[in-house]
Amino acid sequence: MSFKPDAVDRQLLTALQKNGRTTVGELAELVSLSPSPCWRRVRQLEDRGVIAGYHARLDRKLLGYGVLGFVHLAMHDHTPEKGDAFEREVVALPQILSCHNLSGRFDYQLEVVAQDLEAFAEFVRNNIRGLPGVREISTSFSLKEVKRSYEVPVN
Repeated sequence: MSFKPDAVDRQLLTALQKNGRTTVGELAELVSLSPSPCWRRVRQLEDRGVIAGYHARLDRKLLGYGVLGFVHLAMHDHTPEKGDAFEREVVALPQILSCHNLSGRFDYQLEVVAQDLEAFAEFVRNNIRGLPGVREISTSFSLKEVKRSYEVPVN
């Protein structure tokens, strides 16, 4: 189900993506509304699920995660049961920042953080290899993060 934001919604969504702590007063001023109607607009966007939540963006390096790696996985079989079991276990591992089911040669791509290369290798050996249905593993590392954005275009 698609949502078509109007100009005010687009301004609100853009502002909140840049700073989720923007006050209703600041938002109201930005979109030329009084605070009450502005608050109602934001609340409607939340109720519709367009705004899915508010989060703090953390610096992984300052928290001791010096390695960002990508793990590509090919699966033995593609039954719904195996896929569900795999995905349940992946969701439970906090070192895995994202998991994508892919088209192409590999079935999944995981984005994984670790303190260093040794910790990354240990995590792959002890956790990834044992995931249900995994047949093949290929890893690569981020040498430099050029862009990371969580902002969705709201044109």
